[in-house]
Order: sequence, then C-alpha cells, then structure tokens
Amino acid sequence: MKVWPQFAIWSICLATVTVAHGGEIVDRVVANVNGHVLLQSDWEEELALEGLMNIRALDSFTLAERKAALDRLIDQELLREQVRPPDVVPADQLAVRLTEIRKLYAEGATEEGWRSVLRRYGLTESILEKRVGNNLQLMRLVDAKLRPSLQIDEKAVETYYHEQLLPELKKTGGKEVALAEVIGKIRDLLVEQKFNQLLSNWLASLRSEGHIETRESAPGDQSR
Repeated sequence: MKVWPQFAIWSICLATVTVAHGGEIVDRVVANVNGHVLLQSDWEEELALEGLMNIRALDSFTLAERKAALDRLIDQELLREQVRPPDVVPADQLAVRLTEIRKLYAEGATEEGWRSVLRRYGLTESILEKRVGNNLQLMRLVDAKLRPSLQIDEKAVETYYHEQLLPELKKTGGKEVALAEVIGKIRDLLVEQKFNQLLSNWLASLRSEGHIETRESAPGDQSR
C-alpha cells in the first residue's frame, strides 16, 4: 500500500525477508507476535489507513508515529488472539463505517474520485474493507470484554464535578453549571477514562505474557 521512505524502514525492521522465485524481495517481517509474523506490508497498510481516516499525507508521518503504528499492529494481534473463531462484523455496520470514511473526501462523491483517493494512499477497496472490518471486529471484542466492568457510581461523578470541573470553569472564567446539567457528560467522560485504563492494563498483561520480537528486541526477550 503506502510507500515508505527508505530511512524509516531499516530503522526497526527485522532482517527476515520473504523471497519470491528469482530472488526478488516481496515483503519483510517487522515483528513476530507469539509465532504470528507481521509484515512490512501490514505496517504500511496501517499507516495508509490512519492517513486516509485523518486526511493526512503519507509523508507527513514522523518516525515516532510510524513506530507507534507498528506498536498498534502488535496490540491488535495480541487482542485478535483472544477470540477464536473471529466474530463476524455485520455487513451493515461495515458499510456505515466505510461510507463515513468516504465522505471525508469531496472526491468520494464519484467512483473514479474515490478510487483516486485510495490510489493516493496505496489502497484498494478490498484492502480497505478488510482492514476496517478487522478494526470493527476488535472493537466488538474489547467492548464485550471490558464493558461489563464499566460501572461509574454517583460519588465518582460528584467528585469529578466538585474537584475538577468547577475549578476548571473558575480558572478559565467559564460560567458555573449545575451538576444536573452535566451529570450525563461527566459519566460518559469517566466511562471513557476507565475504559482506556482497563484496555491499557489488559494490553500490558498480554504483552508481558506474550513473546514479541522486533529488531529492537533480542530473540530471547519476552517483550519490547
């Protein structure tokens, strides 16, 4: 998909390569997650998808951002291992998400315009559909795993209101609002914060228990 500058590739790729007949290098292994290899093409697709969804040029990503994309791929593989067989994403949900992405671009109003956008990111419709479907699948997995434990009590909401929201409003000169007016928004915010913390803890546990190798980790290391 997306073509990476050479300097960004060699810095964290593994030396292992896939070789076609005749000696032509067709892909490169960039990580091994519990025996499952992640290829340079997977990495490139992840960056291309992020660029597409955020309307960012591919050459605008920094080396740190590219490395973060590889970390996301590793996390995705760790999560994907938690569901066998994979849950199928409903076709209507996938169609809605693909339409949302397409609407980000004025050119997406026509088929040729949309194909032009995808070519700009080195994508095809089939690759985009597969990767978006995979992401939705993982979101469903994470929700099913973590959502039942996302309980926010009234005391937590009131504490946030008095100790964070009101002081912030006072600091910025904003108008004070009653708790009843913002209780729903505060609860949603606290749910999101707790969800992110639970997900971070889960991923940390999966990484500590797994065997992950990149060029930055020695063959015997458990994690990067």
